[in-house]
Amino acid sequence: MIEVDRLTKDYGTVVAVRDVSFRVGKGEVVGFLGPNGAGKSTTMRILVGFLGATSGTVRVAGHDIVDDSLEARRAIGYMPESAPLYTEMRVREYLGFRAAVKKVARGERKTAVERAMSLAVVTEMADTVIGHLSKGYRQRVGLADALVANPPLLILDEPTAGLDPNQIREVRRLIRGLGESHTILLSTHILSEVEATCDRAIVIDRGRLVAEGTIAELRARRRADGGVLTVRGDRDQAIAAVEPLTGVRRVRAKPAEGEGLWRLTLALSKGTPDVGPVLEAAIAALVGAGLAVRDAGPSRATLEDVFAELTRAEPEADEEPEGAS
Repeated sequence: MIEVDRLTKDYGTVVAVRDVSFRVGKGEVVGFLGPNGAGKSTTMRILVGFLGATSGTVRVAGHDIVDDSLEARRAIGYMPESAPLYTEMRVREYLGFRAAVKKVARGERKTAVERAMSLAVVTEMADTVIGHLSKGYRQRVGLADALVANPPLLILDEPTAGLDPNQIREVRRLIRGLGESHTILLSTHILSEVEATCDRAIVIDRGRLVAEGTIAELRARRRADGGVLTVRGDRDQAIAAVEPLTGVRRVRAKPAEGEGLWRLTLALSKGTPDVGPVLEAAIAALVGAGLAVRDAGPSRATLEDVFAELTRAEPEADEEPEGAS
């Protein structure tokens, strides 16, 4: 659905996007991750035809975004970070206007508007002036705008920016539902958003693509630096059994689900190459102390851990310019 090949955007003194290539297949929900200033929004503006590239090619639904721009853009529903809504218009009126701009056939516009409002869950606000809506509802209207022409591809730039936690959960729920019938590229720097909604992620940092893969594949890039055990018995006795072991730097214990169960988290000493032998020794020590071990395994790296590792280098002099994030 999206094919990006060696995309570069050079502002003269600053290279905002540098030789980026990736693919998004039909039916995928893909997170486009990166810290502020990484080049996410610049890349997305090029994908939707709002901004020209210095070099490289972009194809959307088989159409070149430059040579066959109209057909490429017809396949896209774009929701920018701050949707430029006409606040003096009512929701239904605005979406009808947008349907006309997007060349939805006159006889199909009413149905298209009703469908978009239903998918974005703003039907109850259809006759409300947009300027009277909350931030959360305005975001939904922006999403309905992206949906009104029923495009196969949705490109969403920071769709939960500025929302409160309840509004964020609602927008995530909407995106998950839309992922059943649309291909979605979702730009964000909020990692929990990607874990909650996406099948796969692309990570960009200072204009360069630094990683891509499923969430599990990205987590696997980071070596486990600790172990986790669930133990039944006395908390202090469990800590005392594993704390002296070679390779254990720190032990933390907190209640686990179930009566008398504790979750022990072992942090490895610096230079310990493998958590496996440490876990084996911990299990033996716990059993020898008369405690029951329900389960054990390496600690699971979070997407946040991986993201921090991929983007932790100091910024270079050619960062993306202000406003091009």
